[in-house]
Order: sequence, then structure tokens, then C-alpha cells
Amino acid sequence: MQLAIDPSLAISWLLFLALFPMAFVWLRRAWRIFIRGEHAEVALKRGVPPDRPERYAFPAGLINLLAGAVAAWLIVGVVLYIAGGILILPSPRYENWSAIGGVTIWAKLFADFLLSRHAHPFQFGKENKTSV
Repeated sequence: MQLAIDPSLAISWLLFLALFPMAFVWLRRAWRIFIRGEHAEVALKRGVPPDRPERYAFPAGLINLLAGAVAAWLIVGVVLYIAGGILILPSPRYENWSAIGGVTIWAKLFADFLLSRHAHPFQFGKENKTSV
């Protein structure tokens, strides 16, 4: 018997295993924003927070909380279905849970990008650098 490695199987495992650190980081950021009140990672643009990061803390925390919750839901749903046949996902098919995971990842990236651009508005003209 020869073991055949299917590229789609490798990609599905890669996506599934990548959900673990993403869910951890996103839920940890939501915890830091909502519970601890840390705003160091809120709406960063080129590594710099906005002038008033507390203003953008709630949307940033909500984005991280929703994305982390969906990723954790997918992890638990896939493990429960494979281990015990318990179905908490809309469908046990790979195409469905991988689509939910992919859309979650892209939506989180786009939402973070839009929030950071909203927190750092584009300024027209030259920047005045006057030293006092």
C-alpha cells in the first residue's frame, strides 16, 4: 500500500492548523482591549497608533472578538465532527468550513485595514514641521 499525498489534503490541514494561532491571537487582542484596557495595538498604521486610540478600541476589540470566536467555533466544530460525529457546523463538508474560515480571515484583514485608515486620516498638502 502506497501513501499518496493529495495537495488539497495538505492545504486543508494547513488551513485547519493555521486557525489555532489566529484564534488565539485574535481572542487575546480582544481580551487586552476589552478587559485590560490596553490600546497599544489598536488601529495601527505603519506600527504607529492613532492620536486617541481609545476612540477606536471598541471597534477593534469587536473585530478581533468576532473573528476569534468564528475561528474557535470552526476548530471545535471540525474536531467534534471528526471525533464523535457531533455536528455544530452548518455542514461537515470541507468546502463549507474552509469557506467560512477563509472569509473570516479576509474579512478580519479588511476590517483592520479600514479601521486603521479611518483612525489615521489622509492629510493633503505638506506637513508643517515647526520647532518651538
